[in-house]
Amino acid sequence: MTAAENAIRSLLEERAAGRTICPSEAARKLAGANPDWRQHMDDVHRAVDTLIAADEVVISWKGERKEQRRGPYRIARR
Repeated sequence: MTAAENAIRSLLEERAAGRTICPSEAARKLAGANPDWRQHMDDVHRAVDTLIAADEVVISWKGERKEQRRGPYRIARR
């Protein structure tokens, strides 16, 4: 389990059922006090792919489910 996977899980646990998070929220959580959170985005994207493959999360954009992580997306618990 990676730090990015843990960050995603933690943020989703804080949200009400059916609510989503933005991948950048997970990157910001990983960055902590460091303002350069964008350096963590590749880790977050890889973690999302892993969590999708494990059937733990789904992704969507503007309420429409996405089958692939491409372009903007939101993350939700399955």
